Amino acid sequence: MDRRWTVSTATVLVVGLVPGVAAAETATARTGSPGAPGIGDTYYPLDGNGGYQVEHYDLDVRYDPATDALSATAAIRAVATQDLSSFNLDFVGLDISELTVDGAAATFERDAGELTVTPAQWLPVDSEFTVTVTYEGVPETIETALGTIAGFIHTDDGALVVGQPDVAATWFPANDHPLDAATFDVALTVPEGLEALSNGELVSTETADGLSTWRWAAAEPMAPYLAVVAIGEFDVRAYEEAGLRYWDAFDPDLFTTPSNPEDPASPTLGEIAEASLARQPEVLDWLAGLGGPYPFVTAGGIVDDSTDLRFALETQTRPIYSPFFFTDQVFGDLVVVHELAHQWFGDDLRLGAWQDIWLNEGFATYAEWLWLEKEGLATAQQVFDDSYATVPADDPFWTVLPGDPGPDALFDGAVYNRGAMTLHALRQVIGDETFFAVVRAWAESQAGDTVSTDEFVALAEELSGRQLDDLFDAWLYTQEKPALG
Repeated sequence: MDRRWTVSTATVLVVGLVPGVAAAETATARTGSPGAPGIGDTYYPLDGNGGYQVEHYDLDVRYDPATDALSATAAIRAVATQDLSSFNLDFVGLDISELTVDGAAATFERDAGELTVTPAQWLPVDSEFTVTVTYEGVPETIETALGTIAGFIHTDDGALVVGQPDVAATWFPANDHPLDAATFDVALTVPEGLEALSNGELVSTETADGLSTWRWAAAEPMAPYLAVVAIGEFDVRAYEEAGLRYWDAFDPDLFTTPSNPEDPASPTLGEIAEASLARQPEVLDWLAGLGGPYPFVTAGGIVDDSTDLRFALETQTRPIYSPFFFTDQVFGDLVVVHELAHQWFGDDLRLGAWQDIWLNEGFATYAEWLWLEKEGLATAQQVFDDSYATVPADDPFWTVLPGDPGPDALFDGAVYNRGAMTLHALRQVIGDETFFAVVRAWAESQAGDTVSTDEFVALAEELSGRQLDDLFDAWLYTQEKPALG
C-alpha cells in the first residue's frame, strides 16, 4: 500500500473520532491527496498510476531518423477518480520543456520512470482535466528478459515502437497499464519520402517543406502498450473487404531477401509475408466464428526488415511482425492467426493483471492449433498429444506456472503452450459444444473489459455445470506434469 494512502486513511478516522477538529480535517481532505504511483499490479508495482483514468491521448510526434531525435507534444485527457493534489504519469528518459494542466503551468518532478505532476489547483473527484506535455530527446530502447530489444527500436531508415509490458512510457507520458485503456489520435511527422504508420484509421497525409505528416485515429479504447509506430520506407496498401478497412505495410527490402539464404530461388520474405497477410480477411472471418464479430473497425499488419525485431506483437488493429516469421508459408500463416486472435483475446479483452497473461497467449496459441485443424494439417488433439509426449516430466517446462509465471517468465514457452494445453484439457473434459460456447461467451460477455483467470474459471463452471478447480489447478498452478485422466 502506498504510504500516502495510509496517512489519508488515518486522517479520515481522526475526523470521525475528534469532532472538535472535524471542520479543519475535512477542509484539508478536500484539497486532495496524491494519486498512487502504481495502479496495483503485483508484478510491476510502479506500472500505471492511481487517482485518475485516461480517456484520450492526442500525440503529435516529429521524428528525424538522421539524428534519432524525437520531439513531441502529448495532450492527455483524463478524469480524476479521487480528489487529487498530485498525480503520476509513466515516462522514461525524454526531456520535458513544458507541462500544463488545463492550460496552467504545473510543477513536476521525475524519479526514474515516474513523472509526478502537481497542478496549480487541486482536481476534484470526477472532474475532467487535460495534461499537456512538450518534450524531446532520443528515445530509449529496452532490453527484454529474453535478451531481445523492444520499445523504441532505431532502424536503418526510421524506427519501430513495439513491445510489452511497458514500452509506451519510452515515447509518450502514459498511464502505462492495460487497466487504463483510452482512445488515441497520433500524428507522425517524418522526412518526406518516408511512411509513418500507427493504429486505427489513416485520417490524412500531407507534405510540405520536406516533411510528411501522417494522422491516425484509434477509435476504440486501447491499452497504451498496444500503440504502435513504424517509420521508414514501406509499401503501404489500403483496401477494404467485407466492410472492413485494412492498411498493410511491407518493407520493400523484404522482396529482395530470399527466405532461404542458401537457395536464391526460394520465395522472398516479402512474398511469403504478402501471402500470409493476404489471408487476413479469411482469418478474421474464421476467428469471428470462435469469438464473435471482430471488435474493431480497421485491421492490417506491418512487416519491417529489421533484424533487431525478434518477435511479433498484437498491436491493436495493426499487428507488427518480425521478418523471421516469414521463412516458411505455414509458419507465416500461423503467426498471423496468433496475432489476429489476440485482437479478441488480449486487446479487446485486456488483462487486469499481468499475472494472467496466459489468457492472452494460451488463447492465441490454441487458435493456432485450431487453424492447423481447419487447414487439415493436424488436429488440435494431435498437437496436444505431441506437446505432452515430447516434454519429459523432469523438464523445467513444467515448473513454470502459466497462471502465475512471475515477471521473469512472463513470455516463457510454457505460458503459451501449457496455456493452450490447459484449454484443450478443458475441451476434453466439458466436450466440444460446451467448450466453444464458453470461448464465445468469454469473448462477448467481457468485450471491451479487463479479465482475470478467476472470471474465466467461473464462466466455464457456470456453462458446463461442473466443478473445474482441480483441472485448472493442475494445468495452471502445479509445478509438475499433469496426469491425463
